Amino acid sequence: MFKFALILTLALTGCLKDETISGRTAPSDVWVLSLIGEAAVTERITIRFPEQGRVTGEAPCNSYFAEQSAPLPWIDLGPIGATRRACPALELETRYFGLLERMALVETLGDTLLMTADDGMTLTYRLEAP
Repeated sequence: MFKFALILTLALTGCLKDETISGRTAPSDVWVLSLIGEAAVTERITIRFPEQGRVTGEAPCNSYFAEQSAPLPWIDLGPIGATRRACPALELETRYFGLLERMALVETLGDTLLMTADDGMTLTYRLEAP
């Protein structure tokens, strides 16, 4: 009986649909940050969802990664890990990481990905053309 239950559990787990944001984007999709709130972003900052539960990206100075397992429409990133290079845009990068960890909701609308914090702050990304 135990073997049957184990096999059934493994079979059902493999059939579960990804209900996180990574299930709504292709692993190769690169989203480029265009707005923080209403302010345009001039430095290149990206985010990707290459597989269920994993987030990666490039900020102005460093590459970063985090875990994310909240089902849509929620997002819960963190803690964010990053390389440790310095550059002139380090202040922006630090601000971005802080904002990213605060995001609570996520949605995709065509070529736009929008994250929203509980206080209404938003991060708006555009899908990069392949």
